[in-house]
Formats: sequence, C-alpha cells, structure tokens
Amino acid sequence: MKPLSGAAFLLLALGLPVSRAAPIHVWEKQEVTLTAEGSHPNPYTDVVVWLDLSGPGFSRRVYGFWDGGSTYRIRVLATQPGTWSWKTGSNGNDPGLSGKTGSFEAVAWTEAEKDLNPLRRGMIRPTPNGHALEFPDGTPYLAIGDTWYSAGTNRFPWFDDDRERPIGPAAGFKDYVRLRRAQGYNWVNVIAAFPNWHTDGRPWHLMMDDPERTTVRSAWLEFGTGSAKNMDNEGGKPFLFPGRVPGFEGVFPDMDRINPEYFRYIDRKIDYLNANGFVPFIEASRRDSGLCWHKYYRWPDSYSRYVQYVWSRYQANITVLSPVHLDIIDETVSPADYTAALRQVERQYGLPPFGTLLSANANPSTLENWGEDSWVTLHQTGNMREHNNYWYLTEIYNLKRPVPGLNGEPYYAGYKDNRGNGAANYKLGAEGGTPRDGELVRSSMYGSFLSGGFAGHVYGAEGIWGADIEPSAPTKMWDAFLWKSGDGMRHLRTFALSIGKRYQELVPLADLVSPNKSHTVLGYDGWAYCARTEDKEVFLAYFETGCPRGEIRGARLNSAYRAQWFNPREGTWSDAGGGSLRASKIGVIALPDFPSAGDWGLKLSYTGPAGPADPRP
Repeated sequence: MKPLSGAAFLLLALGLPVSRAAPIHVWEKQEVTLTAEGSHPNPYTDVVVWLDLSGPGFSRRVYGFWDGGSTYRIRVLATQPGTWSWKTGSNGNDPGLSGKTGSFEAVAWTEAEKDLNPLRRGMIRPTPNGHALEFPDGTPYLAIGDTWYSAGTNRFPWFDDDRERPIGPAAGFKDYVRLRRAQGYNWVNVIAAFPNWHTDGRPWHLMMDDPERTTVRSAWLEFGTGSAKNMDNEGGKPFLFPGRVPGFEGVFPDMDRINPEYFRYIDRKIDYLNANGFVPFIEASRRDSGLCWHKYYRWPDSYSRYVQYVWSRYQANITVLSPVHLDIIDETVSPADYTAALRQVERQYGLPPFGTLLSANANPSTLENWGEDSWVTLHQTGNMREHNNYWYLTEIYNLKRPVPGLNGEPYYAGYKDNRGNGAANYKLGAEGGTPRDGELVRSSMYGSFLSGGFAGHVYGAEGIWGADIEPSAPTKMWDAFLWKSGDGMRHLRTFALSIGKRYQELVPLADLVSPNKSHTVLGYDGWAYCARTEDKEVFLAYFETGCPRGEIRGARLNSAYRAQWFNPREGTWSDAGGGSLRASKIGVIALPDFPSAGDWGLKLSYTGPAGPADPRP
C-alpha cells in the first residue's frame, strides 16, 4: 500500500474516501483531528486528549489540545521510517475523542531533499560531548538566530500570497524570513503570547510618565499590566476577557480561558519557518505576566496548563521550547515558581515526546537561574550584555554533565541612552547601523562563541526585538533589519566551520591569550578570547578593538602552525605572519601585528614540527 499523507491516513482511519496518497516523511508534522460529541463548559481546562503512538523504537503517549468549538488536534512525528500506529483517548472518555485508531507508513527523505531543508534531518540535539548541537544523523547545527519575540502578532504581517515586498513599512513576515534566510540565519526567538500587552497610550512600564508614580508602579509589579503595543493578531488576543484582577478586568485577561483562534494564526508562521530551515525557539510567555498570574490564578496549575497547551501545539514542529522568557528576574515570580509549573507539566503530561530541547531566556544564565540539576537541556545566557558576562558560557561549558550553551540575548544593536524606553540609562552602546555599533555586536558574537557558546549565537537589535512600528519609535523594525551588523551574523558560521566539525571539540580558555583583559569590566573593547582543541592542533581566537599585540601559549612545543587572520567585518581570511607561525620550546607563539585597527579573529592550525629548536625561551 502506498504511504498516505497525514490527512489521508486520518481519512482512511475514519472510513472516509481518500483522493490522493502522498508520502509521509520522517520528521514531518502530521495531525489527527477529533470532534467531541459531548458538551464541555471550558474545554481548555476540562478536557485532556491524547493518542498512544507506536513506531520503530518509539512508544509514547502524545497529548493534544483544544482548537475551538468541538475540535481537538493531536500533532505527531515519525522519528524513523516504518509502520506507525495510534489510538486516541480522553479523560472523560468522550466517544468523539476516545477509541479512534489509525496507522501509516513513514519514509525517509532523500539526501537531495535534506539538502534543500536541513530540518528534514530531524530534531536538533546535543552532540555526544554535550557542548554543541547536531541533527540525529550527526550533521552539525550551529544556531544563527534573531529576536523576533512578537513574530506571532500583527507586528509581523502575514500575506497569503508569496509576492516579495521590499523591507520597509509594507514588508511582511515572509519578507523578513527571506532576508534572514539569505543571510544564513536558521533560528528565531518567539514569545507565544503577550497577554497583558495592549494599546493603552502609556509606556510599557506604566510608571515612567504617570503622575501617580508609586501607585502605578505597584500596579505594574503586582498585575503585570501596561504597554504601548497591541500584541494581537488576526485571531484576536491569546486569552479571553474579562479577567479576574480587581480593577483591571479589561486589562488583564482570564488566564483560564484561552482563545485558540489567536494561536491558529501563529501555527502557519511556525510552519513557514520550519519549511524555510528555521528552528523557532518558542517561549510560552514573557515574565511580566507572572506576578498577576501567580496572585489571581491557581499556580502552578493554571500556568502549567498553559505551558502544556503551547507545547502540545508545537511539539511536532522542529523547535526548542521554553516555559518562560525570564529576562528580568526581580519583576516576576521566582525561577523556582516556574520550575514548579514545569514539573507539574512533566507529572501530568510528560515532557515533549519527540526529543524537543528545553531552554529559556535568562538573566544572567539558565544555569544561575535554575541550577545544574534542572529541566534545562539547552543553556542560555543573556541580558547582562558586556564582555565580563561572556564567562557565564564558560561556566556552562565546564559542567560535569555538559549541556550546550549559547548567548540568547546579548548586546542589542542600537542599544544606547538616546533610545528611550528600556535603554534610557545605557551609556555603553552606539547608534544602530554604525561601524562602532557593529564592533559591539561582534564582541558579543565571537566573544560568546569562544567562551563556550558552541551551540550558536542570537542577534538582537533595537526596533526588531520590540517590533517597533509606531510613528514615535526612534528605530523602526524594518530599518533595523537592514543594519550591516545583522548581515554580519553569517560570518560566525564561516569562522566556526572553517575547521569543520572540530569546532564542537573546542575548549574555551581565554588565558591561552596573553594579555587578554583590560581593566574595563563593563565594555566591549580590549579583551581577547581563545578556544583550543585538546590535542592542541587547532586554536581559534578573537581580539576586540583595542587589544594589544600579544602571544598565544599552550601550543605544541617547537611546532609550526598555519596562521590566518579572520576579518569579522567581511568574513574573509588572510595570512598572518607570512602564513606560518612557530611555537617555542615552551609552546608560546608570538603574534604579529594586526592587519589594521579594529577587531580581528585568528586561526592557528598545526602543520608539524618546526625543525631546529627555537632559541627563544
């Protein structure tokens, strides 16, 4: 029998005619749609639906979600070629939801098909050494990401047609995907819902311009209310109104009554990202709704139900999932409260069934926020932006049980004191799109990578992270998308993959460069970073603007190394020291002058013994 599409195998299972049979591939989302026969007052909170899925090397219960009216969906993946079968169930044993069965055949993608879209290789996972990311077939995955937190909202307009629009006020979601795909990006940060972000004519921190500053600040901290942005989409808001917060019923919604229509409009964007080779990092909510949620709704039950709802919608996409965007830890409930909600998800539903990695935006790192023995399977740093904070990735690297790490929210291009809003007091940034601003972005990128962020790096920019489109916004999102610093993210892949998969073997150790630090703790200049393979055959280094000429130690004794400068502005290589440098009898390599002022990368590759012993000490 010829393999069927997801829709076709469902029709066959229900005894309905099948018009076309198309192959079902491994790692390709399939959907089982069910219709409840009973009446349920609040299907979101009252009904739990699942199917038991069995296939080659797999036997798991996979939970579904309510999608409005009497409709429920369960999304699945085949992780291996072969025969897969399923049987549905529900907590109330609704005859429309329970006892449905089906089976299908999954086939492998060809190599040519996988080359067209690397995500056809499967869910990303840690490398065997735990320090980087790969696909199930061992193909490296280096995240090159961007911060589109409000991608699911009307800030990133969706057009059904595929007409290309110029990057500007008329651009849509697909245009931004096309741009970043051409620049080598393969990862996007998304926050599923901003339940308390609505157009109210005030700044997102209510107390900023309000005469009753004390009262309003108290309200914001307690209720998490206020914003200057409408974060709806074509389906409306993510939850229904009125809410339960006294005096704020029209501001903060009812967190126990979800609006599936809002999420249906996100689904197509997540599918489009996957179809174009992007891994969406989907965080359930931003931390500023946590205090109200905790105070006025049953915690952790209410929050865990929501996390599971988001995860069940996207468990069959190639994603990374998160319970919260925890950028500021003193303006929400504690990290332990979020852990309690996640552990309840795990007890009631289990973790995502197809191997999805779990992570979170953090301050300063997921390791500091949640500890070593936590639910995190992909660590992140972020929100403490200067070069003194790249070390948190080295701390993550040195865990006894390694977990990959990346910097998920580093220095934002254009982040400076005349920006307004959250950047009102930041004095270390530069005007977006300027050469100086590019230097700061590169410090974050290469400094973080060589400090142990071998999972990749995420770009951030004013205008983009907040999806700024208002006439009063100092930077419009479409302008920030065109800054050269964003295009320069592609060069990290050139730098890392210049040594092939061996970048996954690098060990971060800044002290291999001497000198490597100036007295400037909060800054982006004058520091150097280095990582080396354990066999001392390969060194990668990066020197911020203002670094003095120095030396590299820890090389093989009396050895020769091919030496190349890397221009991070253009992504090009050139010979250093005539193309070869030699390590002394104690393994020290004296470095030549930089080709010019500015920041530079360096690669040293062992070529063999250097001949007669170097007379230098």
